[in-house]
Amino acid sequence: MSLTGRWRIVAMPDYVEDYRDMMEPAYIEFAADGSGEFAFGCVTGQIIGAGDGNDVAFSWQGNDEMDEAQGNGWAEIQPDGSINGQICFHGGDEADFVARKCTSSTAC
Repeated sequence: MSLTGRWRIVAMPDYVEDYRDMMEPAYIEFAADGSGEFAFGCVTGQIIGAGDGNDVAFSWQGNDEMDEAQGNGWAEIQPDGSINGQICFHGGDEADFVARKCTSSTAC
């Protein structure tokens, strides 16, 4: 299985339940060329250098409540088909997440 595609972030244990979908449904998306993007709460980011496979590490640049932000992260496919990962802010917080693959039968 590959991480390529759009994944709906369904859990972020370090945040209150309704934060992740504050601005839009939370997601992370990986392209086969190593790029991608994510959004949760008031954070958006463009993924750089993720690669393709069952697990990836990446850098990102974006915004956190309209302030420039950047960091790194990782994601790994789990045996149940979900992914676990972490989005880290340089000099700041770490945001753990669980996501499920978006399909025609699941809302994203």
